[in-house]
Amino acid sequence: MCGIIAVTQAISNEKMEKMMDEIEHRGPDEGDQAHLNRFHFAHQRLSIVGVEDGKQPIFDENDTKALVCNGEIYNYEMLKKELENKNTTFTTASDSEVVLRGYEKWGLQAIQKLDGMFAFVLADTKNNTYVAARDTLGIKPLYYGELEDGSLIFASELKSIYALTDQVDEFPPGYYYTPDDGFVCYRMIEPVKKQDQLKMDRNDLLAGIRHHLQTAVKKRMMADVPVGVLLSGGLDSSLISAIAMQVKEQREPLHSFCVGFEGSPDLKAARDVADAIGTIHHEYVYTKEELIEALPKVIYHLESYDPSLVRSAIPCYFVSQLASRYVKVVLSGEGADELFSGYDYLQQINDTEKLSKELVRIINTLHNINLQRLDRMSMAHSLEGRVPFLDLDFVKYALKIPAQYKQSNDDLMEKAILRESFTETLPEHILWRKKAEFSEGSGALDILEAYAEEEIDDVLFKQTVEKAPVPIRSKQECLYYLLFRQDYGHDSALDTVGHWATS
Repeated sequence: MCGIIAVTQAISNEKMEKMMDEIEHRGPDEGDQAHLNRFHFAHQRLSIVGVEDGKQPIFDENDTKALVCNGEIYNYEMLKKELENKNTTFTTASDSEVVLRGYEKWGLQAIQKLDGMFAFVLADTKNNTYVAARDTLGIKPLYYGELEDGSLIFASELKSIYALTDQVDEFPPGYYYTPDDGFVCYRMIEPVKKQDQLKMDRNDLLAGIRHHLQTAVKKRMMADVPVGVLLSGGLDSSLISAIAMQVKEQREPLHSFCVGFEGSPDLKAARDVADAIGTIHHEYVYTKEELIEALPKVIYHLESYDPSLVRSAIPCYFVSQLASRYVKVVLSGEGADELFSGYDYLQQINDTEKLSKELVRIINTLHNINLQRLDRMSMAHSLEGRVPFLDLDFVKYALKIPAQYKQSNDDLMEKAILRESFTETLPEHILWRKKAEFSEGSGALDILEAYAEEEIDDVLFKQTVEKAPVPIRSKQECLYYLLFRQDYGHDSALDTVGHWATS
């Protein structure tokens, strides 16, 4: 995990240093920059795999190719072995090197072989080209902007790019870019055709869910540093935590983390789960004053003003701060609601075909809402967040489950099929706990609503609504928007903001 910057023209080291400073929080362990002909790359490193020799940019032995990569390649050991059998030599223990060596052997086809969360830029001066790519779901961020001479800049966060250009766009998930081909979609999550849906009895479906999720969690325990879990006490984080306890190395403890106001439901629920599964549990009780003080920092790091996202980002900010004192990597529960119809509005969709399409739609919008929240809030504290529910194999399996199994009614709680899959993993009272929003369960919602009413009077609200180039629908959104514009005054930043919305 880290922060990357790549410019397709040479710029001064001083300008690059300024951009690196903007994302130092993403990788405080080590920072470096390098020129390769006309290219200028920089990297802020958070050491996770290949701690001793994972410095970037990574060069080939002839100094004709260079790579900066953010993320984790979970199948790097398999790909590395395959490449070594083809006489490829590796010079580091870093998982990122497999991207460079894979490109040397397979060209652009190497991207489709990668299983992980990633954003990278690779310069190939021998062929006078380069490629930038982002993982299928956009778990890892990437933005790009065009300079006056037509060259491009790529970076992990908006705040870096604005040092060189006012025009910034989000790099689309599941795409790669080359100067010759432009943007090319290499993989897309699409609705599963009826004939391709799983045709098996319920028990076999449950067994498949268990197997695929256990595999996904085990895959994400890969690290040369301690791994922990974000534990709110709800179904999704509780399942990930319980499975992590089962698949971890026996001698290694597992730390879990939860935050909230005094007496908030999440704190009690998380304690119950931690006691049941045996994690070393940590919690932090924050105050109204701390929440309000943190709000501008949260919006600065989040790079969004969307009300739902900001509200849920605040407890995520505090729990990441807590976790960073003990571990460098955490597992989190993003993705389960999208895969298993966990939101209330989805239960109103009676047509199974429409439900299937809606689940795919909201999965494909995660990149600049929930996934952006996890990435920015964790990386604000130099912490890597991983999302087992969004493992590609698990996503493919879950989407093949017929939609009728994901519908609920008065007698059947939401995500029932997911709950039933793990009846032997969690106690019943935990397994069937009613869903709460992150901000609601942690106790933040009422405080934020009251604070917005205090800060935004009717006159300021009306003025902002009239002047803003985007819709402002509440005083709470108005407050977040004004804080956002203090840090991101360019209109292009507004186009990168994702909004949680039903179809």
